[in-house]
Amino acid sequence: MASTTFSGPVTSQNGFIGAVTGNVTGSVTGAVTLPTYTVSGVPAAASNARTLIYVSNGAAGSPVVAFSDGTNWLRCDTLAAISAS
Repeated sequence: MASTTFSGPVTSQNGFIGAVTGNVTGSVTGAVTLPTYTVSGVPAAASNARTLIYVSNGAAGSPVVAFSDGTNWLRCDTLAAISAS
């Protein structure tokens, strides 16, 4: 399969096949799948500011969506740092 690089916006009338990487702007229709991690395996928060992830044990052992503030991974429900316990 060929690879093409665009410098401007790209529009698809029938969706995209496979993973979409990079920044997504505009409207997103349908389900969004977040990358899944455990607390012990999350990437560095410093290099992932404004990123959303799903942490399977980040709410005291329960699953939670979290975001990086550039320093910590914070739970979306309470804004507390993720924690396995």
